[in-house]
Amino acid sequence: MSTDRSPSSEQPWYRGTTSDQRRAFVAAALGWMLDSMDVMIYAVVLAYVMDDLGMSKETAGLLGSVGLLASAAGGILFGILADRLGRVRALTISILTYAVFTAACGFAQSVSQLAVLRVFVGLGMGGEWATGAALVAETWPAKHRGKALGLVQSFWAIGQAMAAVVAGVVVPAWGWRPVFWIGILPALVTFWIRRSVPEPAIWTKSLATPRASSVGFRSIFVGRLGRLTLALTLMQAGTMFAWWGFNTWIPAYLTLPLEQGGFGMTAGAMAQFLVVMQGGMWLGYVSYGFISDRLGRKTTYVAYLITAACLLPLYGVIDSRLLLLALGPVVAFFATGYFSGMGPVTAEIYPTRIRASSQGFIYNVGRAGGAIAPLTVGSVAHTGGFDVAFGVTGIAFAFSALMWVFIPETKGRELE
Repeated sequence: MSTDRSPSSEQPWYRGTTSDQRRAFVAAALGWMLDSMDVMIYAVVLAYVMDDLGMSKETAGLLGSVGLLASAAGGILFGILADRLGRVRALTISILTYAVFTAACGFAQSVSQLAVLRVFVGLGMGGEWATGAALVAETWPAKHRGKALGLVQSFWAIGQAMAAVVAGVVVPAWGWRPVFWIGILPALVTFWIRRSVPEPAIWTKSLATPRASSVGFRSIFVGRLGRLTLALTLMQAGTMFAWWGFNTWIPAYLTLPLEQGGFGMTAGAMAQFLVVMQGGMWLGYVSYGFISDRLGRKTTYVAYLITAACLLPLYGVIDSRLLLLALGPVVAFFATGYFSGMGPVTAEIYPTRIRASSQGFIYNVGRAGGAIAPLTVGSVAHTGGFDVAFGVTGIAFAFSALMWVFIPETKGRELE
């Protein structure tokens, strides 16, 4: 029997990529990883900030919600800027914004000062996803787009693990403020991005097409695109509510005293638990890209959401550290991996001239819908316990799965 194989069948999927594709991938991945680190810094030091600044659970949740609302505005703003000024320029500005103001949070002397700074962090944070997703989607071919964007999304887990490690090392020795100061590091990446990463050819070409001036931001709300925008935004709001409600409170849940409904862990033990969870999260992000490129966007997305809706409520009722440790990465796998699907789906639905704008709107208005999650989950946890609070986030996942009735399959579509 012949064992000859064609060169293409032996070649890994990532072989043959161009330098522009690799640079776009690295720029988006680093930006997303460092965005995640800066965002997670607030969550991993939340219990200590609450104690130092005298914040209640409700106030701490409100500050989380304020940041998410700001990120919604930032996502829309930077999406429009990316369509007009370029993906690379908008990406650079967004990273600089969240890096500088994350570091500034370490100097806050009151709740009100911290709240103002979190608004500016949110503005930059919201802009990174839309600009980075558009950059990669427009640079990579359709057959590998899901994999590339899934791998980019996986760097969110790496960023969260970095934040947990930093907190576990820094907080016991120097307190919570230096953890925020480390958030300035992403600013250094922007120098390389501006110097080395070119704009996607499809975006540059779109500027010269006759239809460019006739396709504007308002078109995402009209006709067929308008109906898809509504369904995608509602779906995204449900997942954002579930994700932010769960992940904002996991570190505090693990470190709060038993009499306050927590697990009473030390900062070091909490960091170890979170790092293990990030391993599951990373695998969820990466696996989604490969599975969706093979089985389709819709099937994969719904499967992840339904599984998360069933698993996530269990996290609040387990009273064994060993079981909690074992369940953590499984929950993280399904309850975050689906995020790898939003970039390919929106890129394959909307045309180039409004791609970043539409992605910024859907992702971040959805994030605004999820902005009530930290406050809601904190309030429910205060009155009914974390088991009830995490159950609410499971319901949100089920709602998002239902929205896929109105969203089409886009696997294999070439970008317009």
